[in-house]
Amino acid sequence: MDLIEAIQQRRSIRAFLDKPVPKETIMEILNIACRAPSAMNTQPWEFIVLSGEKIKKLRAVIVEKLKSGAPIVPDHQVVGWPDKSIYKDRQVTLAKQLFKVMDIPREDKVKRAWWLERGFRFFDAPAAVIIATDRSLNESGPLLDLGAVMQNICLAAMHFGLGTCIEDQGVMYPEVFREHAGIPPTKRLNIAIAIGYPDPDFPANQIRSEREPAENLTTWLE
Repeated sequence: MDLIEAIQQRRSIRAFLDKPVPKETIMEILNIACRAPSAMNTQPWEFIVLSGEKIKKLRAVIVEKLKSGAPIVPDHQVVGWPDKSIYKDRQVTLAKQLFKVMDIPREDKVKRAWWLERGFRFFDAPAAVIIATDRSLNESGPLLDLGAVMQNICLAAMHFGLGTCIEDQGVMYPEVFREHAGIPPTKRLNIAIAIGYPDPDFPANQIRSEREPAENLTTWLE
């Protein structure tokens, strides 16, 4: 797939086929992604890959915590958007698109809870990549570098016919990883990327979210 075509066609996939992704394929994607630029070539990213029985176990424990009302204590600062801002408007627009195609009325609390839970389940993907950093680094310093490697993962995955969804719900309960996957507290869990073969029949997978034209975002100085 052409690079520009991949950038233009990439979208968030929120449902996957029940088909495992070969370990060799994921490792090839990660090796490609590691060519991302980073400040002074520091390469601050580390990867934790969940698949097979391990992702099923962690998914179940995370959902149990969510349903019990356990407070989230993520390793990273949770992103928020100011009310009455263009950023909040864009978030709401996407939510409306998703709820419309998924037939989730605003007042239907059961369906809304079901939709929320899907994110904490890694959207039932057969695998997930957790991007971590060492706590010797401050929280904000590596973020630009992590964004670069994250984009590379999503684009490289398309070459292998895979889809991805970047989602922080998967790492909202980092203690689950430490208790059930042996991840030491010296590692900061930053973001999760669900990865697998897209389900072509799932309505939300058809959504192509809008983008603001660059002309509206650019100040040109000559």
